[in-house]
This record gives sequence, structure tokens and C-alpha cells, in this order.
Amino acid sequence: MELTDFLEPVSKNSLHLPENSHPLALSETITSYYEKGQFPNLDGADLALIGIKEDRNAFNNAGCRLAPDHVRKYFYRLFNGNFKAKIADLGNIIPGETVEDTYSAVKFVIASIIENNVIPVIIGGSQDLTYANYLAYESLGQIINIVTVDSSIDLGTKKDKINNNSYLSAIFTHKPNYLFNFTNIGYQTYFVDQDALELMDKLYFDVYRLGHVRQNIEEVEPIVRNGDMLSFDISSVRQSDAPATSSASPNGFFGEEACRIVRYAGLSDKLSSIGFYELNPVFDKGEQSAHLVAQMIWYFTEGFYNRKNDFPVKADKDSKKYIKYVVSMKDFQNEITFYKSKISDCWWMEVPCPSGMQTKYDRQHLVPCSYKDYQTACNEEIPDKWWQVYQKFL
Repeated sequence: MELTDFLEPVSKNSLHLPENSHPLALSETITSYYEKGQFPNLDGADLALIGIKEDRNAFNNAGCRLAPDHVRKYFYRLFNGNFKAKIADLGNIIPGETVEDTYSAVKFVIASIIENNVIPVIIGGSQDLTYANYLAYESLGQIINIVTVDSSIDLGTKKDKINNNSYLSAIFTHKPNYLFNFTNIGYQTYFVDQDALELMDKLYFDVYRLGHVRQNIEEVEPIVRNGDMLSFDISSVRQSDAPATSSASPNGFFGEEACRIVRYAGLSDKLSSIGFYELNPVFDKGEQSAHLVAQMIWYFTEGFYNRKNDFPVKADKDSKKYIKYVVSMKDFQNEITFYKSKISDCWWMEVPCPSGMQTKYDRQHLVPCSYKDYQTACNEEIPDKWWQVYQKFL
């Protein structure tokens, strides 16, 4: 199978580009799949845009399949920053005869792109497509961490078939299991049942309330840095900034905060795919939501081109690129080892992994953290992030 078997070209007319675009505009640097037979070469790309026009499992949000071209229209008009982006726009995944066929296509396309060392930037479509994104890592044989930015925790109920409100249950119960950790950023308590929160606690997963995150926005950086894939539900942004969804709420992140979160994702050496979901042009006033998502993708791109590539892999943890701190605590048999990068000032802490499991969990036992976590350990307290990972290794 070839990628072109699953993708249709971008409609150039839908972009409404000016006849004479500025030479530094993204429209002049993006290599786009405009015509059959002229598919972009991924060898020269760092990022790949993919639209997914699928919303058959969108509960009460039919119409979000139309989002990709609306977002493209604004993204193409933006300028390169202090970078010259190498982006390939691969067009839109052709919807299958069934939603499951679309999932299979998404799985194949995303896995193929990641195998080419290119980061897929997905524009949905409904958020159940996150499940198909996860399946791509199954085909790659890679154990991963998932981060969602969402005002709710989309578990649904036992009776629910997979949809945009229940896709997490499909991920959590999928066999074989390639999920190590799940994190939700920005949930709003009145949208989440307490059973879901109790389940998150039992599974040692991380969930962060909107109010907590907004008061400590800088602490989002290590949280996002721990993810391999990020799924962003536009309904997590307040209605005044992003009205284009049937689940719009007066509370949520400001547009600037949403951009900051995805910029953190771009900076992360670990993150290898990102998706934006639930934007419904039917509800978009003045297309401001499409414009916001375009800017969010721009910030992700800027973050990517400012990556430091300083994840402390086993070979160089003790090199001069890092400052190593070892914290001993009374009545605690394990020392906690921290690493601080001299390049980016980012922190990690090491969680002891059982013998024979180091290879399997090579990217999980070094946990991104912050200086606050180091201070917590120095104050004779075990950081929550350390404890949660430790419990999973038992």
C-alpha cells in the first residue's frame, strides 16, 4: 500500500490565497499535494499536515469534518518565524466506507509518516480519531504516553460504542496494550463524573483541573514533555475565543494559553504526533476558531524548530550536558536522581525500573519534571510524578 491510496489532494481553491503571496509566507514554503501524481517527498519534510474529514462518530457535533480546509486557509497565510518551515501538506485522508475503515487508513498513514521521522500534524474531524492515532503506535510496536487537552475525560459509559465522548475507553481496554501513561490537562469538574476521576487515580494516570493549570501554566511544560502524542479538543478553549464546537463553554483556556501549551508540545523531543479536533465551521463566528487553530499550529511549529534535542538518553546522562542531583530522604530506601540540562534548563527525575524491563520502558523511567519537584524531594516529600511511575513498575 502507498500513502496516496488513502489521501486526496488539497483543493487550492478552498485556500483563497492571494495571487501574489509574500515570499516569506508559509504558502510559499509548504510543499502541498495539489494534484494527483505530485505527492510531496517526505524526505525533505519535518512536519506533515493531514486533514481527516470524518465525523460519523461525533456526538452532537456533525460538521466538524469540514474543519481541515478552513484551518489551512488561515495557516497558509501566516509567516515563517525565526525558522524556514519544512512542511509537507499531504492533503486529506479519504473517508472509508465505514468509520473503522477510516481508522485503519489513519493508522497506516500516521505510522508511515512517523517511520519517516516526520511529525504528523492532524486536523480533524472528531476526537475519536485519537484512537486511530494511538493504533499507529501499536503498529510501530512503541509503548507511549498520551496527553489530551480537554474540558472532559472522554470515557463514556459501558453501553457506549466508540465516539468522540468515549474513545478513551477504547484506548484503555485495547489489547495488546501499548499505553504506559495518560494525562488530561484542563478538565472542568462539572463536566466529569466522579467515577471517572476515581478510575484515573486507580490507574495512576494524571488529570489536572483547569483552575490548577491556569494558576501554574509553566508547570504544563514538563507534563506535555512526557507525552508521545497530544490530542487537543477545541472545546477546552473558552467560547469567547473558540466558539466553533457544539460543546463550547464560557469557561476554558484563553487562546494565548492554548498556543502556549502546544508550543510546549513542539519543544518536546519526545512528542511525535499532534492532533486538533472538534472544530466545527458551522458554529464558527467570523472563522475565529479556524484562525486560532492555525495560530496554534504555528506555535507548535515554532516550538519544533527550537527543540534542543537534550532528552537524557542512557548513553549521555552523565555527560557534561547535565547537572546531576541525588536526593536522599529519611525513611525512604530509594534515592531520587534528578538531571538538569545545561542547554534548556529542563529537568528530569529517574524512577528505578525493575531488572529486565529497562529496554521496554527506556523512555518511561526518565520522567520530565520541574524545579518544584526537586524542591519537593529536598523537603522530604516524594514528588507525585515519581510515585505514580514507580507504582506502575511494581
